[in-house]
Amino acid sequence: MAIDVVWFKRDLRTRDHAPLLSSSLSGRPVLCLFMIEEGRLKLNDTSPIHINWELDCAIELSKNLKKIGLEMHFYKGNAKEILEEINKVYRIERLLSHEETGNSWSYERDRKISKWCKSNNILWEEYPNNGVVRRLKNRDFWKRERDSRMRIPLNEPPLFSNCVLFNGNIPRMEDLGFENSILTDWPKPGEEAAMERLNDFLDEDSKRYSQSISSPILSIKHGSRLSPYFTAGVLSMRRVVQKTNEKINFIKRNKATIEGHRSWIRSLSSFRRRLAWRCHFIQKLEMEPNLDLVAQNPIIEKNMDRVLQQDRFEKWAKGNTGWPFFDACMRQLNTTGWINFRMRAMMMSCASYNLWLPWRETGEHLARLFLDYEPGIHWSQVGMQSGTTGINTIRAYSMTKQGKDHDPNGEYIRKWVPELSMVPTDYIHEPWKMPENIQKSIMCQIGKDYPEPILNEIESRKEGIKKSYSARKGDDVKKISQRILKKHGSRSKPRKRAVSKSTTTQKKLF
Repeated sequence: MAIDVVWFKRDLRTRDHAPLLSSSLSGRPVLCLFMIEEGRLKLNDTSPIHINWELDCAIELSKNLKKIGLEMHFYKGNAKEILEEINKVYRIERLLSHEETGNSWSYERDRKISKWCKSNNILWEEYPNNGVVRRLKNRDFWKRERDSRMRIPLNEPPLFSNCVLFNGNIPRMEDLGFENSILTDWPKPGEEAAMERLNDFLDEDSKRYSQSISSPILSIKHGSRLSPYFTAGVLSMRRVVQKTNEKINFIKRNKATIEGHRSWIRSLSSFRRRLAWRCHFIQKLEMEPNLDLVAQNPIIEKNMDRVLQQDRFEKWAKGNTGWPFFDACMRQLNTTGWINFRMRAMMMSCASYNLWLPWRETGEHLARLFLDYEPGIHWSQVGMQSGTTGINTIRAYSMTKQGKDHDPNGEYIRKWVPELSMVPTDYIHEPWKMPENIQKSIMCQIGKDYPEPILNEIESRKEGIKKSYSARKGDDVKKISQRILKKHGSRSKPRKRAVSKSTTTQKKLF
């Protein structure tokens, strides 16, 4: 019998799911497919926490699929071989999925699947996902298209009367050779949990969003914390944009009875802009799918000549640099799988400028730590924060200043760096300045119980900035940077002579 296969990748939801909606109209039996791909497990930017999170969300999705008359089929292996196996048993008429903007590995995987579908007369229908526009020629009309896509009406899950039953077993982490994640603050997986978090944020926590997102402490409460759900596709971008717009309009209509309505609207407007920036950065990877492998401006990277110094790398990775606020942030990330955006930038800045470590190895390490690892955002930011794009201002953060700004009394440092729990506030950000008698009295000797700074922070940052600007010199560097700006630079208004080549209708990948 001929069937439709709905391939769930990073779109683990039933709402706002165009492939699912399309399959409900064909009349053919539907097989819902979720694959754990062995090739991905070997990648340097993949870690067990990513697989654990996606598997948890896929299991929750399978429960929701049952409610609408479908069953999820779980497979482990190679994508092409799995599809070949299914095709031999059932004969696939259509393969339906959302467009995926992943890393260079998933890009090549999709090229192979596209070729396989063509050779087997299988129609692969891919549908736009969120705000990323495939085959975009330039950025001139991207914002207009993205915004129009966000206005498309939301849809609820369709009902099905004909599905392919699943008789296999749902894989467990131990079946994949992994242990279950031991991260603390593991989010509740699934679509309902994501909707609950979205509502809690819009109804209450967003009131202090703008004032809180730069702080690793306050952002835990007042940040959206939706990023893991976005990464797994449990929530659609369109739904979150529209729900945010509804909340802003509600506050405006009822401003007479809502205390602090102006501040609240500013916070939600800021959040809405960041949703657009999310799409903007993923669009970069869509247009240049090897950002995880090649620096945007390879001449700058060559001029920098950064070398992986293992001792520096390990101290940076484990949060043992001797810079208390940085170490606290890195240890939080290692423990929970999450930290706010500004601190992520600081981590990359520290690696790139203070420690002069290469962007790819440090970027891969952070990717493995982030539960919400989104390749388009991550590798765009790695390029920016490591100074290898040539179009962005060099942002070299002072870890000590960030600490004094966001943790003036040191409570956050004491929580995540318990070796410093007894250090007086006057020395908490620079404990190496403590007199010897105080170190002995609180049993915290710098260099023994807590490391001395790996380098002089001020001098190493200045040296890193100097070498970074020096690497930008030369006409050949500037020519490449100009091409990068033309291709990827953000702009709210199109150039006068630009003509839009893109469309929001579905397109085949190759």
